[in-house]
Amino acid sequence: MDRLLCFSRRLLPACAAFLLALPPAWGETLSSPGGDLELGFRLSPEGMPFYSLRYKGQAVVEESRLGFVLLPDVAFDRGFSVEEVRFAARDTVWEPVWGQWREIRDCHREMCVRLRQAESGRRLVVRFRLFDDGLGFRYEFPAQEGLRHFMLGEEVTEFRLPGDPVAFWLPGDYDTNEYPTTTSRLSEVAGLIEGVREEPLAVKSAPPGTVVQTPLMLEWPGRLYVNIHEAALLDYPAMQLDLGGRPSDLSAHLVPDKNGVRAYLQGGCVSPWRTVVVSDDARDILASTLILNLNEPCRWEDTSWIRPMKYVGVWWEYFTGQGSTWAYSDERDIRIGQTDYRQLPPNGRHGANTAHVKEYIDFAARHGFDAVLVEGWNEGWEDNRAYLKERIFSFTRPYPDFDVEELSRYAAGKGVELIMHHETMSSAADYERQLPEALRFMRRYGYDVVKTGYVGGVIPRSEYHDGQWMVNHYARVAEMAARHRVMVDSHEAVRPTGLCRTYPNWLAQESARGTEFESFQGIRPDHAAILPFTRLMGGPMDYTPGIFEGDLSQYGPNKGRRSSTLAKQLALYVTMYSPLQMAADLWQNYEKWPDPFQFIKDVAVDWDDTRILEAEPGDYVTIARKEKGRERWFIGGVTDEQGRTACIPLSFLPEGRAFVATIYADGPRAHWQDNPQDIAISTREVSRGDVLRLRLAPGGGVAVSILPAE
Repeated sequence: MDRLLCFSRRLLPACAAFLLALPPAWGETLSSPGGDLELGFRLSPEGMPFYSLRYKGQAVVEESRLGFVLLPDVAFDRGFSVEEVRFAARDTVWEPVWGQWREIRDCHREMCVRLRQAESGRRLVVRFRLFDDGLGFRYEFPAQEGLRHFMLGEEVTEFRLPGDPVAFWLPGDYDTNEYPTTTSRLSEVAGLIEGVREEPLAVKSAPPGTVVQTPLMLEWPGRLYVNIHEAALLDYPAMQLDLGGRPSDLSAHLVPDKNGVRAYLQGGCVSPWRTVVVSDDARDILASTLILNLNEPCRWEDTSWIRPMKYVGVWWEYFTGQGSTWAYSDERDIRIGQTDYRQLPPNGRHGANTAHVKEYIDFAARHGFDAVLVEGWNEGWEDNRAYLKERIFSFTRPYPDFDVEELSRYAAGKGVELIMHHETMSSAADYERQLPEALRFMRRYGYDVVKTGYVGGVIPRSEYHDGQWMVNHYARVAEMAARHRVMVDSHEAVRPTGLCRTYPNWLAQESARGTEFESFQGIRPDHAAILPFTRLMGGPMDYTPGIFEGDLSQYGPNKGRRSSTLAKQLALYVTMYSPLQMAADLWQNYEKWPDPFQFIKDVAVDWDDTRILEAEPGDYVTIARKEKGRERWFIGGVTDEQGRTACIPLSFLPEGRAFVATIYADGPRAHWQDNPQDIAISTREVSRGDVLRLRLAPGGGVAVSILPAE
């Protein structure tokens, strides 16, 4: 007994010291409105802030660091104490100008943590918002004497994940997101990433180390789905993700300028929201409104001039190798503002000529399309070596064979609009100089929409597409366009983060591998079942679907087959959400296949309601949408290279009414490789309670229009 007491006396002080050395318990917790999600926050003994997230009792984000490194070498991630913690809640409904739903509910609980560094006196605020579909948090830099103007060296935000999930990822890149998506375990990314970067069809500025892009879709099979992205990206670089020591340790990697500075900031600013969308049902990921809810409300009081639309255009013929060119002449020695194009020999292949554009206007008028896009109308395409020159294009001088006044008059007489095209070749500074006059030029000739392009390396030359300077440029273009009541469709820009709520004239973006890659044999059958879980999480995509001709080899020796069946091309108008939808094929091909073309003519572009019926990332997606203001429903379903049967309950239809469903399905011999054109079109009466069971071929899809029987 004496020996036991003696041992206890020696053990107790050691146990006490050990317990004191343990990190303290969570300082604060916050639950989501429905109770499935729980956020934890604490400071370590060193004053380092950490957060964690659990879903239905299981870890989603394990204890992860928060904070920054300021330049030249200032730690802004430790030495903090908590000054104040405030809690709030919100439950409201708001109406988007356009979108997938007529109304969106914003129901969340908030925890605002105010931190202060004891040594420097600098203050930092971390604001958490917990929704039933996930977490959003951002940093706020209060105006203060010790942090008036500063530079970010890095953001140390971590997302430490449990286990080794399946990831749907793009390699890190500062200038492009037009890679094919790779599906692998997160632990396998490091061994695969350099091979993926050998992709020949994208301009690359690869960051050092193992970095992947967001939105990053993750799946713990049979258990959990998580999507990591950001919301409200303004005056800040885009976030990519560094893979850490453990396979599932991720940390923020901000796109720098070429001097290594991540951001130039001023006190009183905020970061974008970091977003973690969570569910054990993949359908809930696609139904999430978290990113939209974290963006600020619309900046414009009058939005009556903003409207969704369908369009055709002088576009696909440039990619199919049929001889059409963007350039008017083959002459290379061009000086913008100094060359008289009337003195140059035309090449005879210029696509944007007056007579040819009138053909597209006539086609649009015959079939009820809103607008015609024309690329290659303006001076400068002969000299489009984007990496060498700062000033390439004029945005107010048309080529000699493009009569802008006559075409504007002709289109207006047919009830059709024209969409302006501004390819900048990433000469962004020059584009901003020309933009005020270019917008006045557009309004003078009745153009309400501009498609902007940013191919190539960014000028000024110390910037990247996804860095802070260019992020600000895209927002400036949207703001300047709004002053002239012009809508924007941007290509090759930073991927979207829900800013279409704040700038609803920013109708759509490309910002991913779109249909043009079909002409390069650069799209796989699973692509359309991945993009809704990745790129489209941040906002609508101008994917430019509707390619009816499946055998592209007829256009040239380097062309192959379309990566989908004809029915799947129709389904994309529902599954690839956008308020700006293009019928992208040559107009002659639509008149060749008028029956499936009817679906493109019928399908809406603005919606009252959206139902995610089936979904599994990389495998299949089936979505039903109700047209804005009308009792008309449209369904789209797509699958990967595996065929399947879609099970579509029509429980969303109103009780007691009869409808007619027109079903555009894969034919019995359809296959994306061997027989992509086989399509079966049928009609049947349907009502609430019916279930459609429809076969999807390998690489196939199905599209359904459901209209009132009367």
